[in-house]
Amino acid sequence: MAKFLLKSTYTVDGMKGLSKDGGSKRADVVRKMVENAGGTLESFHFGFGGDDTYVLCDLPDHKTAAGLAIDIRAAGGLDTRVTPVLTPDEVDDAVGQRISYTPPGI
Repeated sequence: MAKFLLKSTYTVDGMKGLSKDGGSKRADVVRKMVENAGGTLESFHFGFGGDDTYVLCDLPDHKTAAGLAIDIRAAGGLDTRVTPVLTPDEVDDAVGQRISYTPPGI
C-alpha cells in the first residue's frame, strides 16, 4: 500500500452540501470511498486555510489514487489534489540508494 494526502477545496455547491450534511457525514462518505477502493483512511480533517479538507489514507497504488481524484472532481463539489507521501523509513531507504547522476552543464 502507498500513502497519499488528498487536499480538497469546496466549490460553492460543495459548501452548500457540507452545510446541509455536516462534517461527520462527509467523513463517513470519504471513509467508505477509500475502503471501497481497497484502502484505509488514516485521518480526515477540515481546515480553514488554502484547503478545506485534508485526508491521509493508504491506497493500493497510484492508479487507484488518480481514479479517486478524477471521480471526486468529476462529480463536482470539490477540487481535489492528490500527493503521494513517504514515511521517514521510506526516505531512509531512498537516501540509501546510490544513483549515478550528472547535473546539467557538467
